[in-house]
Amino acid sequence: MLKSSFAFLVLAFAFFLCFIMSTGSYDYFQFVQQWPPTTCRIRKKCSKPRPLQNFTIHGLWPSNYSNPTMPSKCLGSQFKEENLSPKLLLKLKRSWPNVEGGNDTRFWEGEWKKHGTCSEQTLTQMQYFQRSHEMWNSFNITEILKNASIVPSATQKWKYSDIAAPIKTATKRTPLLRCKRDPATNTELLHEVVFCYGYNAIKQIDCNRGYPTAGCNNQVDILFP
Repeated sequence: MLKSSFAFLVLAFAFFLCFIMSTGSYDYFQFVQQWPPTTCRIRKKCSKPRPLQNFTIHGLWPSNYSNPTMPSKCLGSQFKEENLSPKLLLKLKRSWPNVEGGNDTRFWEGEWKKHGTCSEQTLTQMQYFQRSHEMWNSFNITEILKNASIVPSATQKWKYSDIAAPIKTATKRTPLLRCKRDPATNTELLHEVVFCYGYNAIKQIDCNRGYPTAGCNNQVDILFP
């Protein structure tokens, strides 16, 4: 009897966890922008010979403090391009292009399915993409770094703090930098800059609550290719 009761409780708890994850329980948003030259250099799948030379949107990810990679692939509506206005679609082609290929719609659909569905109780499909573009348009990371004399280079390397400081000064919030290691040169490459936003995706907050640096080693110099 005790064993069956315990088994029932375990099963009920498992179903509860599945329900929470499928409906998208989250604490905050990670707004992730990527540097296309690094993406293309590591992935080696880009269709264009010369990647875009400005930071573009990777995604808007509802996240948990305990596990920033979750929730993911929640129950929600299917992506439909017709849910987005023609005006917004034109904007997204500039701010949120598929840097690895020419199919922007497929990229947006993948991000919505994996991340957008997990915050659908807060942001509709139109709001999710509109808000993402507004976030991108709020601060031009490429220009912020350029004004701090941090520009793409094949040889110049920077400290984590060198790159993060001017972004923090401009946004008044602590960003998160993510890197990718180039196996050919064993070099840390700047890959992504993350801004953090509160539950409603309105107020920008510091990315300083134990967020993983995901490959950016603070003790190793970083190349901005």
